[in-house]
Amino acid sequence: MLARVNGEAINKGEFEKAVKSIEQRAGGPVPADQRDRIYRAVLDQMVGYKLLIQESKTRRVEVPDAEIETRIGQIRQQFPNEDAFKQVLAQQNLTVEQLKDDARQDMAVTKLINDEIAGKVTVKPEDVQAFYTQNPQHFKQPEKVHASHILIQVPKDADAATKAQARAKIDDLLKQARGGKDFAELAKQNSQDPGSAPNGGDLGFFEAGQMVGPFNDAAFAQQPGTISEVVETTFGFHIIKVIEKQQAGLVPLDEAKGQIQEYLEGQGREQQTVAFVNTLKAKGKVEIYI
Repeated sequence: MLARVNGEAINKGEFEKAVKSIEQRAGGPVPADQRDRIYRAVLDQMVGYKLLIQESKTRRVEVPDAEIETRIGQIRQQFPNEDAFKQVLAQQNLTVEQLKDDARQDMAVTKLINDEIAGKVTVKPEDVQAFYTQNPQHFKQPEKVHASHILIQVPKDADAATKAQARAKIDDLLKQARGGKDFAELAKQNSQDPGSAPNGGDLGFFEAGQMVGPFNDAAFAQQPGTISEVVETTFGFHIIKVIEKQQAGLVPLDEAKGQIQEYLEGQGREQQTVAFVNTLKAKGKVEIYI
């Protein structure tokens, strides 16, 4: 036994299972030089969770069976079939009923926390503004280009005649595009890029380095509204039309505020949950034996 929480034991098996779960998520064992700190944090989390379970029972927090079935259904959907689902349960020495009990417990704790901290977490517009102003490093955006292209593919092992035929085709398309033909229509009818051709060759916005070298260099060197010379890459021959450019800078506050709001609310919830657990510790009896 590693700890006792209001008379309920936390045993070595539970603790080892929790540590194993952390190691699986991390993709490796806990580093030896961090073992004491991490093991203590795991045990502290287990104590806190035990307190929350006990409090949910004391307050008779109810979780309807329908909600449990929905949760189990969501877990089942993560597996290709029922046999795979049962196989994983067997590997973890769990039955479906035990999984339901665990789900009921987790959901009761979540409801308890939601009820306890309801109304205690508020994020004001000025909080969002302050976070945005004080953390510019989180909102940097590099230069981006919005472009369309037409591709005539050239196989890697193409002979000279095949390559010359492809070059003649792209040269003709370039002449048509610069002669006033609608670029999007030319792309739809002629481009051999299956991903962008149906959209008139539109590639959306991309950052430097996202496209193959020569294509990248040509796109970022062009001015909006211009059509490139023929660009050769490992895929074949392209002509590129730059639609617009977005200069490097900060993501505008209007675009970032939803994400900031969510982050600050999450922080507030975490702080309020820790405070709630600390009040349970203060009024309960927690004994640690390691």
